[in-house]
Amino acid sequence: MFLGVHKTIPKIVQNVTHPTPSDPLQISYMRDQVYPGSDLKIEQTLADGSNYKRYIASYFSDGLKIYGLLTVPFGNSSGGFPAIIFNHGYITPQLYTADGNYIAYVNALATSGYVVFKPDYRGNGKSQGIPGSTYFSRNYDIDDLNAITSIKKYSNVNSDRIGVWGHSMGGHITLMDLVISEDIKAAVIWGGVVGSYNDIIYNWQNRVSYQPDSEDLRLRNLARQQMLDKYGTPSANPDFWNSIDPTANLNYVTAPVQIHVGLADNQVPPDFSQRLYDKLKGQGKVAEFYQYPGANHDIGSPSFSMAMQRTISFFDKYLK
Repeated sequence: MFLGVHKTIPKIVQNVTHPTPSDPLQISYMRDQVYPGSDLKIEQTLADGSNYKRYIASYFSDGLKIYGLLTVPFGNSSGGFPAIIFNHGYITPQLYTADGNYIAYVNALATSGYVVFKPDYRGNGKSQGIPGSTYFSRNYDIDDLNAITSIKKYSNVNSDRIGVWGHSMGGHITLMDLVISEDIKAAVIWGGVVGSYNDIIYNWQNRVSYQPDSEDLRLRNLARQQMLDKYGTPSANPDFWNSIDPTANLNYVTAPVQIHVGLADNQVPPDFSQRLYDKLKGQGKVAEFYQYPGANHDIGSPSFSMAMQRTISFFDKYLK
């Protein structure tokens, strides 16, 4: 037997950055922060809806003035109205308008007796700031968390009855709300970008026929590549990617969640929604899941009415 000097063979380590306890992208870090919001300021009075008032309102987030569409039911409610933060999907930020997008969706919720606030996020429409990639930045999430605090301060809102609705990109923001804030009592997601980060990076655009505007896609891909260059891939650095992935932090979810998806969605793979539902149920969370054969990304006609009826019934059950 040969007894020699033991030599340690150095490991080849990929040059990636691992998360620190104060990494601002981490969900644990986000949960430790304060999102003070501000009092909502009415900037413009719009034409009334059928049974509700409509306004352009503003609030502050990270020192930025953020605008949004606010609807308020006529009259008063004993104890205050329940409120829904409405997280819109991606629209080219320069083309987005507070009172020109998602109006049918807002109207359906507003006529059902809810205060609805649809924040415009920074850089969208007239909101101050630079728009970002919500999947590789926390800016839109911060704006939304400040919107939640701001709507809780609004007169005639019951601060204990706050719901969140999100579509597409707004579905991702809604999921982030759920793992960061305990103020949410119910959440609904339609056609959400709610896959894991591995799915968002590798199993999204290569699986759908729809491609966003070339400049929008370039900016998203640039943000993605910068993250990969800094932190490595999800397989090479799972600790980091899991620390920022809401689907890996569903243990923090305290609110019931309802998920809707059109099976003919050509913008976001429908199995993102299926897997989120499976993960929620696997952790014992209260969740509902509805699929609509032939329905597109927006779950438009003829499935819209059914999806919205289920959405309102869900909010009525948990917020009223």
